[in-house]
Amino acid sequence: MSDPIRIAVAGALGRMGQAVEKTVRADPALALVARFDRPGADGDGLVSAAEALDAAQVVIDFTTPAASVALAAQAAGKPVALVIGATGATDEQRAAIAAAAAHNPIVFAGNYSLGVNLLMGLVAQAARALPADLFDIEVFEAHHRHKVDAPSGTAFMLGEAAAKGRGVELSQVERRARDGITGARPVGEIGFSVVRGGGIVGEHSVIFAGEEEILTLSHSGRDRGLFARGAVAAARWVAGRPAGLYDMQDVLGMKDA
Repeated sequence: MSDPIRIAVAGALGRMGQAVEKTVRADPALALVARFDRPGADGDGLVSAAEALDAAQVVIDFTTPAASVALAAQAAGKPVALVIGATGATDEQRAAIAAAAAHNPIVFAGNYSLGVNLLMGLVAQAARALPADLFDIEVFEAHHRHKVDAPSGTAFMLGEAAAKGRGVELSQVERRARDGITGARPVGEIGFSVVRGGGIVGEHSVIFAGEEEILTLSHSGRDRGLFARGAVAAARWVAGRPAGLYDMQDVLGMKDA
């Protein structure tokens, strides 16, 4: 019987960190070897990021983009893989994580849900089939009041899937907010609508609105354990992989389909 995969959890005091820790502890194929949080954080059994990187084969990180970039830089040269789920990264931060993947295997995804990753494929297909001059695309997302970035990383993933289906760059057609007298909606625009409130785990829909019919593709998250289980599956998959930048499409084998 092979030894369990050694896992460290970043942001261990956070909501997602706690959910990941619970999922890791419940999996006999994994061993929780380290927990850490931001420097100066007070918590029982917390270690430094450096200690965690030395102890683990995989670090699961649902913190902030800035913290993830710093962690990836610190991991360079160490035999450790990273699973990064922080959302709201800038282009510069994404580039830094991609550069770090030259030294370590890194799974970097805006959402670790199997259902959402399947939804991305369906959205791209629908966008490819439904012409821009007949169907407007709006990405809707709703999350709990504590979420700090908007639109969500998953919403952007879905917007990018729609843009890819239409053969355009999302940056050229996106509309992130509307306020005041905005004028008529341009043909081909991909809009984003955001709700923040209560304890909503995660709601995402992509609406294809025509004059005579509306198609809605949607996904509802019911518990953070959903994302923790996906991240743990990614950790099991990436352990021992060569350096490189991966996402959940790789983990699920969807790029090979």
